[in-house]
Amino acid sequence: MEKIEVLKDVFGLSSFREGQEDLIDHILGGKDVLGIMPTGGGKSLCYQLPSMMLEGTTLVISPLISLMKDQVASLTQAGIRAAYINSSLSYQEYDQILEAAKEGYYKLIYVAPERLLNERFIDVANQMNITMITVDEAHCVSQWGHNFRPSYLRVPEFVKRLGTRPIISAFTATATKQVKEDIIEKLELTSPFLMVTGFNRKNLYFHVEQPKDKFKATLDYVTLNLDKSGVIYCSTRKNVEDVNERLQAEGIRSTRYHAGLSESERHKNQDDFIYDRSPVIIATNAFGMGIDKSNVAYVIHYNMPKNLESYYQEAGRAGRDGEPAECLLFYSGQDVRTNQFIIEKSEVPSDDGTELDPKTIKALKEKELELLKKMTFFCFTKYCLRQNLLNYFGEKSEAFCGNCSNCKAISKEVDITVDAQKIISCILRTDQTYGTTMIVNILRGSRNQKILEQKLDQVSTYGLMTDQSVQEITNRIEHLIAQGYIDSLNNQYAVLKVKSKSLALLKGKKKLKMPVRNEDAVAYSPLQSVDKSINRPLNQELFGQLKNVRNTLAKKEKVPAYIIFPDTTLKEMVRKMPATAEEFRRINGVGNVKLEKYGRIFLDVLNGH
Repeated sequence: MEKIEVLKDVFGLSSFREGQEDLIDHILGGKDVLGIMPTGGGKSLCYQLPSMMLEGTTLVISPLISLMKDQVASLTQAGIRAAYINSSLSYQEYDQILEAAKEGYYKLIYVAPERLLNERFIDVANQMNITMITVDEAHCVSQWGHNFRPSYLRVPEFVKRLGTRPIISAFTATATKQVKEDIIEKLELTSPFLMVTGFNRKNLYFHVEQPKDKFKATLDYVTLNLDKSGVIYCSTRKNVEDVNERLQAEGIRSTRYHAGLSESERHKNQDDFIYDRSPVIIATNAFGMGIDKSNVAYVIHYNMPKNLESYYQEAGRAGRDGEPAECLLFYSGQDVRTNQFIIEKSEVPSDDGTELDPKTIKALKEKELELLKKMTFFCFTKYCLRQNLLNYFGEKSEAFCGNCSNCKAISKEVDITVDAQKIISCILRTDQTYGTTMIVNILRGSRNQKILEQKLDQVSTYGLMTDQSVQEITNRIEHLIAQGYIDSLNNQYAVLKVKSKSLALLKGKKKLKMPVRNEDAVAYSPLQSVDKSINRPLNQELFGQLKNVRNTLAKKEKVPAYIIFPDTTLKEMVRKMPATAEEFRRINGVGNVKLEKYGRIFLDVLNGH
C-alpha cells in the first residue's frame, strides 16, 4: 500500500502537513530522523504512518501515562493494533501485552523510558522484530532543555542491547540550537535527517498583561467563554487550589491538577477535563504533556512560567485543531521572585534515582536563572510577542504579526535614526563597558555619584537626550537589541556592545524606524483579539446535533469525544453536507474503519436535517 493510501484509508486525511512527508520518506528509506515541529503540527503521524508500512513493531518511548493512553485509544479507534507499557498496568495486563508483543501482534507499543533496562523487557524486545524506535518529547534527553529526564539517557544503552539496530526517530515541539545538538549527540543518532518546520502557530493569539487583579481578569475571561474548554496554569499548588475554589464559587465548572493530589484524583480530574465534564482545568506544569485534547480554545498563565520553552509548550496546548485560540499571560513582579525561589530551592529532577554531581546541578540552576531572565524580558517587551518567541527559537519573523496584544496596541512607526546614533555613540565613547541603566543615565545627563566619580559627565554624549524619559530611551535600546544593532552580553551587568551592522546607521546610510504603542490600547480586550472571519458561518443547530451523537458514542465506548471525531471534522461535515458513504469518506478525519463504524449514524443525522 502506498503512503497516500495509508494516509487516507487509515488516518482519514487527504494531504500531509508541512514537513511530514519528508520525514516519513526518510524513515521508510531507513534513515534516522529528528523532527522539530510545533505542538499541533502533526508529529505523531510522522512515526505512526511509516509504522504501518514497515515490517515488525515500532517502539515509542514516551514520558507520560496520559500521552500513551490518548495515543493508543486514538490508534485503536483507527483500527491499528497498539498498546502501552507503564506503571498503570497490573502484572497480568503487563504479562499479556509482552506475550502478544513476542508474537508480533502490535504495530506500535508505547513504553515509559524507566522500563527500558528492565531485564525481562530487554529479553522480550530481543524476541520482537523492532524496526523503529521513536523517542517522543526528545528534548527530555537534554540537560539544557526545560524538562530534563535522566531516564531518557538510557535509550542508547537499550539500543546497543538489541540484536539489530533499528531506525531511530526523535520528535519534539521545542528545541533551541543547543538542545537540538544535545538530542543528536545523546541519542546517538546516525547522520539524521533534520526537519524544523517552524514554530509559528498562526492560529494562536498571544496576550500579555499586568492586571491589578489577576483573579478578576481570569474570571471575566472565563465567564465570557463558558462554552469553551480552557487550561489555567499556576506556578504553585496553593494558587491552583485558590483559583479553583474561587471559580467554583462563581458557578464555573472547573477542576484542579497538581502533584499534591492522589494519583486517583489526578486521574479522575484529568478525565473530567478530557471528557468535557469540567471544561476548565486549573493546574501546575505537572499537567499537560501528552494531552491530545484538540478543542482547547484558550490557555491562561495565571503566573509567569520559568522559561520560554515551558511557556510556548503550555500555550501551544490551545488550538491543536487549527481553530483560532487565545494564549493569555497575566504576570506580576512577584512571579519573578517566586520562580527564582523555586529554581534556587528545588531539587534537580531525577526520575530514576540518578544523582547528579554538584557541579552539574550548579550549572543547571544557573542555566535556569538565565532562561528566567529571557522569560521576564518577554513579559516586559513592547514589541511583537510572536517575533520575540520565534527569534528565541532561532527563527526569523516579521516585526509586526498583527495577532498579539503588543501589535494590537501599536498605532504608528516613528523614525528613531538620530536617537539610535546617540545611543550607539554613547556606548562606543564609554568603551562598551556599561549596561543599559548607566547608558540611559549618561544620555539623560544624570548627576548621580557614580557618573561624577567616573567623570562620565565629560563624555561628549552626556546629556544628549535630556528631553526623553528613562523608559523612552530604554525602549529604544531594547529595539536596537531586537534589531541586531547592539548586543546585551549575558553577564552580571548585561554590558552593551555595538555590532558591525551599526556602522551604516552611524554614518547615516541607513534609517531605523520603531513601532510606538498607543497607550490608550492597554485596556484592549483579548476577547476581541482573534480574527473570527476565517470561520465561515456554521449551522449551529446541526453542529450541536452531531456533537450530541458523538458524545453518546464516546460514552458508550469510554473514550474522549475528540477521539471519535474532533470538532473540526464535525464542522467540515456541516459545511460539506455529505449525503453518501463515498462523500462522507472524503471528510478529513474519516478513515475506512471510522467510515464503517460511524458513517451510517452520522449520515442519518445529516440527511435528516
